[in-house]
Amino acid sequence: MQELPVITSIDTPPSRIQKPNWLRVKLPIGEDYKHVRNLVDTHKLHTICESGNCPNMGECWGAGTATFMILGNICTRSCRFCAVATGRPLPVDWDEPQRVAEAIHLMKVKHAVITSVDRDELEDGGAAIWYNTIVAVKTLNPETTLETLIGDFKGQQKDIQRVIDAAPEVVSHNMETVERMTSKVRVQAKYRRSLAVLDALKKGGMRTKTGMMLGIGEEKYEVVESMKHLVDVGCDVLTLGQYLQPTTKHLPVQRFVHPDEFAELREIGYSLGFDYVESGPLVRSSYHSEKHVIKGWGKNKWQEEKALNNG
Repeated sequence: MQELPVITSIDTPPSRIQKPNWLRVKLPIGEDYKHVRNLVDTHKLHTICESGNCPNMGECWGAGTATFMILGNICTRSCRFCAVATGRPLPVDWDEPQRVAEAIHLMKVKHAVITSVDRDELEDGGAAIWYNTIVAVKTLNPETTLETLIGDFKGQQKDIQRVIDAAPEVVSHNMETVERMTSKVRVQAKYRRSLAVLDALKKGGMRTKTGMMLGIGEEKYEVVESMKHLVDVGCDVLTLGQYLQPTTKHLPVQRFVHPDEFAELREIGYSLGFDYVESGPLVRSSYHSEKHVIKGWGKNKWQEEKALNNG
């Protein structure tokens, strides 16, 4: 495994660290991509694919899928890794839930992902819109499975419960990074509060999921420590991917994690007890999310791989 340079200071930009060849992505092309592009524009929808500069946008949109972002595209938080705009959000659009449901219907997708910006200025953190959106999607698309990627709602149980009551198939809340790095990476978030959110969701009967970025200054042992914390609160699905700096104003990449290390962490994750582990340089939270709904699918596949390798 090739050793890559490690930068010790998170606030000092790395000196000319070039992206390795395993981070090359295909440009978005094709008729399916154009069809999704047209639907998003026509229905005035926001997608995290665009706002988050996702490297898999071409692949996912080319397959006729997208991750929708509700509650606008301006976030009240200023996480130092995120490309979504920070500022004063526009008023809540109460027609948005129905537009999202109609777009999913027109796209004829079998599995949809919905996320949102943080709306800390709202008394309920946007929980009412979340509830309305999930219900609208399920009413118009009864055969479509749904993953919701939510914020922490400042840890308010009544707001978390609104999502539980709407009963999506998967509820995800991203830890993003290890405990030591949280105050620098997610300025207004708290590591233990996020764990508590996942714990509350699991106790509410939800299939739970989280995602973390690597290469932002964490140590591998800290990633494993976080994985153990997540297993302790019953988290079912874990995604691990390479952090990519959106602009020069965001945190710099400290190192590019080799695919071999991602593969090792996948093994560790399954060994610790996760039901599904998606781990690779270009993995993002909603990547291959249609498979994350199926209980036992990931672990069974991992066990089959081990049996073949041992055979």
